Amino acid sequence: MSDSIEGTVAAATGLQNWNMMQEKDNLLLRKVLDGQANTILSLVNSVPTAPQLANGGMVGTLLHTTA
Repeated sequence: MSDSIEGTVAAATGLQNWNMMQEKDNLLLRKVLDGQANTILSLVNSVPTAPQLANGGMVGTLLHTTA
Protein backbone atom coordinates (compact mmCIF):
# COMPACT_ATOMS: atom_id res chain seq x y z
CA MET A 1 0.00 0.00 0.00
CA SER A 2 2.87 2.42 0.60
CA ASP A 3 3.91 2.01 -3.04
CA SER A 4 0.58 3.41 -4.21
CA ILE A 5 0.82 6.35 -1.78
CA GLU A 6 4.37 7.11 -2.88
CA GLY A 7 3.31 6.88 -6.51
CA THR A 8 0.40 9.22 -5.89
CA VAL A 9 2.63 11.73 -4.11
CA ALA A 10 5.22 11.50 -6.90
CA ALA A 11 2.52 12.04 -9.53
CA ALA A 12 1.11 15.03 -7.64
CA THR A 13 4.57 16.55 -7.27
CA GLY A 14 5.27 15.99 -10.95
CA LEU A 15 2.01 17.67 -11.92
CA GLN A 16 2.79 20.64 -9.68
CA ASN A 17 6.20 21.01 -11.30
CA TRP A 18 4.68 20.73 -14.76
CA ASN A 19 2.05 23.34 -13.86
CA MET A 20 4.73 25.72 -12.57
CA MET A 21 6.76 25.33 -15.78
CA GLN A 22 3.66 26.00 -17.87
CA GLU A 23 2.89 29.15 -15.90
CA LYS A 24 6.45 30.40 -16.40
CA ASP A 25 6.25 29.66 -20.13
CA ASN A 26 2.90 31.48 -20.36
CA LEU A 27 4.35 34.50 -18.56
CA LEU A 28 7.30 34.58 -20.96
CA LEU A 29 4.97 34.28 -23.95
CA ARG A 30 2.80 37.11 -22.63
CA LYS A 31 5.87 39.36 -22.22
CA VAL A 32 7.05 38.57 -25.76
CA LEU A 33 3.59 39.23 -27.23
CA ASP A 34 3.29 42.50 -25.29
CA GLY A 35 6.69 43.58 -26.59
CA GLN A 36 5.69 42.77 -30.16
CA ALA A 37 2.39 44.61 -29.74
CA ASN A 38 4.24 47.70 -28.48
CA THR A 39 6.65 47.53 -31.42
CA ILE A 40 3.81 47.22 -33.94
CA LEU A 41 1.90 50.05 -32.28
CA SER A 42 4.92 52.35 -32.45
CA LEU A 43 5.39 51.46 -36.15
CA VAL A 44 1.74 52.15 -36.93
CA ASN A 45 1.85 55.44 -35.05
CA SER A 46 5.01 56.50 -36.93
CA VAL A 47 3.29 56.28 -40.34
CA PRO A 48 2.11 59.69 -41.49
CA THR A 49 -1.58 60.08 -42.16
CA ALA A 50 -2.73 59.68 -45.74
CA PRO A 51 -3.44 62.89 -47.62
CA GLN A 52 -7.10 63.71 -48.06
CA LEU A 53 -8.59 63.25 -51.49
CA ALA A 54 -9.93 66.23 -53.34
CA ASN A 55 -13.68 66.66 -53.02
CA GLY A 56 -14.08 69.85 -54.99
CA GLY A 57 -12.56 71.57 -58.02
CA MET A 58 -11.34 70.35 -61.40
CA VAL A 59 -8.39 68.19 -60.31
CA GLY A 60 -8.93 64.73 -58.87
CA THR A 61 -12.71 64.78 -58.70
CA LEU A 62 -13.95 63.95 -62.22
CA LEU A 63 -12.39 60.55 -62.89
CA HIS A 64 -14.72 57.58 -62.44
CA THR A 65 -13.34 54.04 -62.59
CA THR A 66 -14.74 50.62 -61.80
CA ALA A 67 -12.79 47.46 -61.29
